[in-house]
Amino acid sequence: MTIEIIMPQLGESVTEGTIGRWLKRPGETVQKYEPLLEIVTDKVDTELPSPVSGTLLDLIVAEGETVRVGTLLARIAPTDIGPSPFLSPVVARMVAEHHLDPAQITGSGHSGRVTKQDVLRTIANLGEQVSVPSTLSPQPSALNPQPSALSPQPSVPEDTEFVPLTPMRRRIAEHMERSIRTAPHVTAVIEVDLSRVVAHRAANRDAFAAQGVRLTFTAYAVQATLAGLRAAPLLNASFSPEGITLHRRMHIGVAVSLAEGLIVPVLRDADERSLLGLAHGVSDIVERARSHRLRPDETQGGTFTLTNYGSTGSLFATPIINQPQSGILGVGAMIKRPVVVSDGPVDAIAIKPMCYLSLTFDHRVVDGAVGDAFLTAAKRFVESYS
Repeated sequence: MTIEIIMPQLGESVTEGTIGRWLKRPGETVQKYEPLLEIVTDKVDTELPSPVSGTLLDLIVAEGETVRVGTLLARIAPTDIGPSPFLSPVVARMVAEHHLDPAQITGSGHSGRVTKQDVLRTIANLGEQVSVPSTLSPQPSALNPQPSALSPQPSVPEDTEFVPLTPMRRRIAEHMERSIRTAPHVTAVIEVDLSRVVAHRAANRDAFAAQGVRLTFTAYAVQATLAGLRAAPLLNASFSPEGITLHRRMHIGVAVSLAEGLIVPVLRDADERSLLGLAHGVSDIVERARSHRLRPDETQGGTFTLTNYGSTGSLFATPIINQPQSGILGVGAMIKRPVVVSDGPVDAIAIKPMCYLSLTFDHRVVDGAVGDAFLTAAKRFVESYS
């Protein structure tokens, strides 16, 4: 018998996945629960373990190909269930090619092992013709496709290098391109004084650490985002040709930079969390995102996105909306610099930790006044923090 490996349902809203990388090749043995392949779904990399120990017979779907849930991906000849015998790679390939059940073949080898001659005899009894591979030379398969005139390798000059797109980079490119084509983007920028936030974090960082929680500026940025959404609830919405869907719950996506790209896990019901709860949630999703332990559903269902590009030094940027949302808030780098402050009728110059907040919004959903209301509320929240 053979075990079929199919594209699993990795989340309630996940209907397809992309083969990121096969970790085993046809003819190789695999242990039960050993990772067999990596699946990419909405930018989440998930390792799929083998359900049995055995020999990998063939691969049906190539790396980089996207298929729907339930699609056959590969077949394994098991060695740890029922009467299934050990199969050599050559025998395993022959069995797979002719759809035979090795448990129904009488083995003449050592300890009843099924040999190549046993398979040939079975095939002959079935009246089939077969050409037998004498070695494990490369065969046309999902991993070794035949060259196609329809998809030639691009021609590049000698002094350049061609880097094929990874599944994650391809998905990011498609998502960003679709967002720009779909929504008219407008970006507004405001400057904020982080003095009170810096003071609050310094006073409470050790207390949070004692509870096992790392207090980062991102948690405060989420709070500022929530303040902006309360003042401009139209930005917590999604556009469709029929109308605008207002989301009553605030699920905030937090962009996380990885070596291979960008991922946006979601803090669900962020508006119901305290600063401690937000700090814990941010630390949790960031750590699991970077160790590739997010569940696919944890990148779904966001109603608004926060991106902290200031962590890498950028002062401000014009972030692209994470469709089908209506807005995204960018937080720039915190820079100490001299600013003019007013104390009654007298102006003075003081050194303040300053940063820029940039809001990109969908102009189909809101106009500039709503975007400004969001930024003004976020600024007021940050500068009056207590």
